[in-house]
Parts: sequence; structure tokens; C-alpha cells
Amino acid sequence: MCPPRFFAVDYAINPWMDPTQPASAEVAMEQWTVLRDTYRRLGHTVEEIDPEPGLPDMVFAANSGTVVAGRVLGSRFRAPQRTAEAEYFRRWFVEHGYRDITMPEKINEAEGDFAWTGTLLLAGTGFRTDPAAHAEAQEVLGVPVISLHLVDARYYHLDTALFVLSEATDTRRAQIAYYPDAFSPGSRRVLERLFPDAVLADAADAECFGLNGVSDGRNVVLPVEATGLAARLEKQGYAPVFVDISELRKAGGGPKCCTMEIRKG
Repeated sequence: MCPPRFFAVDYAINPWMDPTQPASAEVAMEQWTVLRDTYRRLGHTVEEIDPEPGLPDMVFAANSGTVVAGRVLGSRFRAPQRTAEAEYFRRWFVEHGYRDITMPEKINEAEGDFAWTGTLLLAGTGFRTDPAAHAEAQEVLGVPVISLHLVDARYYHLDTALFVLSEATDTRRAQIAYYPDAFSPGSRRVLERLFPDAVLADAADAECFGLNGVSDGRNVVLPVEATGLAARLEKQGYAPVFVDISELRKAGGGPKCCTMEIRKG
């Protein structure tokens, strides 16, 4: 995670950003701190990278790396305003002992468009990540990749429209939650076939960034407004944990955007 010390909405690179509206780094920092402390309270280890001046979106750490079994695939941003972030995260991995690090040739916004299910890497495209980056991810990470096409500009990254609730194990398949209308008809059919027991979200869930959740297989961290999705998850045996990300949402981010999940093994 990266503290939003320099958080601002100085430009617009997604439909949620409006530079004419006020945004507070202080409020964003307060909300981010609660999110970080929530993970720690739930028993998770949180590593932090120092933010850099002039990179207000660096708080959205999910966009700067995909780590599966200790292999790191870095990022290559589409928007020039975020390009420099990738190198700072690469340095962080090197400094923390990671040796299997590949920086992509294709545009690849990391966990913004890549979701690991335990057996498959779901990969989004349509607005940010280049379709060719999916093949690159498969080659680098050595895992099967399923391409999914996003069709609603409000849900420009896969992690705004889908997240993994529980990863696959030897005895059970993965379960996901997603917003069907964010995907092309063909991609919806793929998701229906692969995940027949998925939790389906509605427009209200998606509009408050409810699909930008983070699950450890039991606890599911969600924006406070995602009450409908939370009720569905409770029926499936999950425990919703609410956080306020209203300030961070002004830049098009939520809990998952702020969270890169590092899978070391």
C-alpha cells in the first residue's frame, strides 16, 4: 500500500475524476489509514511504499504490480500522468529481495486488470490494459489467462467490475463477484460458464465501487455504501467489513485500488 500523502485530483483520466471539484489529501489519508488498519486488524501483513511528490495516484498500488508465486510482473501505464509510478514500485521489489521481476513491453495496469483466482488469471481489457498484455502475462507468470472485455467506461479496470471472493483450492473452485453489465456479451458467457455460483452485483453496487472489494476468503472489505452486495455476501457465508473510501473514489479508486496483493508462494 502507498499512503496518499500527495493525493489530489489534478487531471481526469477516468470518468470519476473531476479536477473542478475539491479533493482533500488529509481526508484521503484518514480513510486510507482506516483501510490499512482494517487489514492489520484482520490479521494481514501490510507493506508500505513511500509516496512521491507529483504522483497523486500512486496511492492506487494495485496498478503497479501483479505477483503470483513470487514472480513479479510490473506495470506500464496508458496515461502519461502515471507512467513514473511503475519504476518506484520496481525499485521497491528489488529492495525487498524479489529477483524474478519482469517489466512489461505492453500496456499493463497490473491488478487493476488482472485478478488471480488460484488457478486462472482473469484479465480485463477495453480501456486500459492492451489485449496483447494478456499473452505477455501468461508467458511471464506461467499461469493460464482468461481475457474479458469491458464495455462501460465507468468500469475502466477489471477491479471496478469484478473481484475474487475465494481462491480455488484442491477441493473447491474459486468464487467471484461481478457486475454483468460491465462486460461484453461473450465475456459474460465465459464468466457464467467458469463461475456458475458467482455473486452478481447490480448497478447500485457497481456505482459505489462495491466491486472494488478485497476478500481473504472470509472477510470482505467493502465501501460503506455497498449494502446490497454485502447482504448477498452474508447469505453466502462471508463477513462484510465496511470502510469509507468516498474521498479516494473522487479519483476513481476504492479498497482494491489501494491494495496490491503479494502472493509469495
